[in-house]
Amino acid sequence: MSVIPTPATIDDAPEASRPILEAVQKQLGAVPNIFRLVSTSPVALNALAGLQGALGKGKLPLATRERLALTMAQANGCDYCLSAHSYTGSRFAKLDEAEIAAARAGTSSDPKAAAAVAFARALTAARGSVAPAEIEKVRAAGYGDAEILEIIAHVALNTFTNYVNEALGTEIDFPRVDRLAA
Repeated sequence: MSVIPTPATIDDAPEASRPILEAVQKQLGAVPNIFRLVSTSPVALNALAGLQGALGKGKLPLATRERLALTMAQANGCDYCLSAHSYTGSRFAKLDEAEIAAARAGTSSDPKAAAAVAFARALTAARGSVAPAEIEKVRAAGYGDAEILEIIAHVALNTFTNYVNEALGTEIDFPRVDRLAA
């Protein structure tokens, strides 16, 4: 059970949050606990949905976005996001078990995706203060400046959801996946 009560239904959420929750319901067929919990603050839910929606229209493919989410969840120790993105990575991005495991370890069998997740890990470990060489590595893998900014935005998005889930104890409503030992 989360520290902040999670609205049980869309109708239990603040009225200003309901349209976003209804859109999530339509898209996913259910409203995951993270969205219902964040809906307690319509402003926070709007920010979450807005950033997710904008990044979904970016240059990074879905599989790379899911790899980034898995990398961040492992780096930040978020079992909720590990569970959610193992599920969505498999179901929607068609990542196999080996690729999900690789992303959790901060790499990928795809060299370009490996550079993105390695950059995300470096960015997280350095709290944003990466050396210019880290930027050059991701550029050398074929990412342009816009894509580098998108990777950074994904780090921010996933850090937000990881922190919400860990700070507030969001109940996992996906097949459970626990973080790997350090």
